[in-house]
Formats: sequence, C-alpha cells, structure tokens
Amino acid sequence: MASLCGRIVVSTARRNVIYSSSRLASKTTMGDPVEHATGLEKRELLAKVAGTENPFDLKVLKRGVGTKATPNEIPSAFEARLVGCICEEDATSVNWMWLHKGQPRRCECGHWFSLVHKAPL
Repeated sequence: MASLCGRIVVSTARRNVIYSSSRLASKTTMGDPVEHATGLEKRELLAKVAGTENPFDLKVLKRGVGTKATPNEIPSAFEARLVGCICEEDATSVNWMWLHKGQPRRCECGHWFSLVHKAPL
C-alpha cells in the first residue's frame, strides 16, 4: 500500500501543465456592464451615462437658508420621506423626521424642510 501511494504521489508531481500563449491571450473581452445589467441596476447605469450622478437622491444634501418662506427642498418620488438633520456641525447624533408632501416641517434647530416631487427613475 505504501509503495502504491508513493507511486501516485511521484506520478502526480511529475505531471507538467503546459499552456500555450495563444490560449491565454484570447481576444475575447467582457461586454459592457450596461448590456448585462437588468432592472434597477440598469436604470442606475443608464442615468449615470446620461450625466446624473445621484439617480436615487441618496447623497447628503447641504442645508441652505431653511426659512419658512424658502425651506430646504428635499426631492422624493413618494408622498413621504424620512429625513435626517445634523443640527450642529460637531453633533454626534442625527435628528430624524418624516416629511410629507405639502406640509413643510421645522427641525429642532430651526431649519425648515419641504418635500418636492421628483419623477421616479
């Protein structure tokens, strides 16, 4: 049994694997990701190709003046959206509030926010 195991080990160790350079350097490449994507991923890629960097409005928006006359506009394709306000620059917590369409809302820090309709992607 020991001699059989030894022969198997020696024979597998002696096997040479040869790759031809033409086989490794094939001329096929991966297709464009837009061609392979489907659903929301494809819509996101097409929006980025069209120049929209933030298609789902998920990036942080800087607060503006935020008065009752000119509130900070938050885009949404729905009737309500959860919004977080960092009231102070060095704050370690976020003040969360629900915004509803047509009802401007004031944060605890005094800034006003309103929901603005945006067409869905």
